[in-house]
Amino acid sequence: MDLWIEERNQDTHAVRLRVESVLFSGESEFQTVAIVETAAHGRLLLNDGMIRLTERDEFVYHEMIAHVPLLVHPAPRRVLVIGGGDGGTVRECLKHPTVEHVRLVEIDALVVDACREHIPQCAACLSDERVQVTIADGVAFVAETTERYDAVLVDSTDPVGPAQPLFGPAFYGNVKRVLSEQGIVVSQCENPWYEPDAQRALLDILGDLFPVVSLYNYHNLTYPGGLWSFSFASKGLRPDAAPDAARVAALGQLKWWTPAIHRAAFALPAFQQRALGLEPRR
Repeated sequence: MDLWIEERNQDTHAVRLRVESVLFSGESEFQTVAIVETAAHGRLLLNDGMIRLTERDEFVYHEMIAHVPLLVHPAPRRVLVIGGGDGGTVRECLKHPTVEHVRLVEIDALVVDACREHIPQCAACLSDERVQVTIADGVAFVAETTERYDAVLVDSTDPVGPAQPLFGPAFYGNVKRVLSEQGIVVSQCENPWYEPDAQRALLDILGDLFPVVSLYNYHNLTYPGGLWSFSFASKGLRPDAAPDAARVAALGQLKWWTPAIHRAAFALPAFQQRALGLEPRR
């Protein structure tokens, strides 16, 4: 069998990976979901034909979305993860001894069920007693909940389909409301090579709501362009302080995140700073 998957980006370039077998294929009311075994990247999750994670490199995304904000916060206890039905972000949150409760709000039960069965590397943590899985629209959840969280991690797909409202001002206004006094929100913020307009738009929304707003970067093996960003916004906590050494040690052995990478991730390249309307620092 010579089967390949191809994800095209803006109809100008593509990522292609050879597939050894199809483990799962299904369709929900929101999207198609597939999990395949690849020749070089382990198991791979696709939503609507777009690569969401591979076993080989998922730790980069999940460590950077979780450990950056949770180590900036002095003592995170309650975390809300919106999207992220694969469970990888939740897994990283649970490595923090102070975290007592993680609620995962995922719109599509099919993603959760498929990953529980076929990608336990990420999803096994969803059975932890500290985790509450809620199948619901994340936009509606933050609009209606009375709960408060120390960190909100928006582990969303691209701003199309069911994830599109997760990039709007009404959503982030409600996120601010559900955050505790020292709360932090981190969100998947697209690619600086191909989506500078989307990055500027999200920073503008966050800048109208939060006193501290920034972007930080990470590298991904299988996303188009390789260089991707997260947005960081808080009610006052700044991300540039050195993480506490004892708290870092308590996380155990990580695969990507280090204190040096934490600091360097906020040093944006000059082309990205200019695209965001910032004066490049020298």
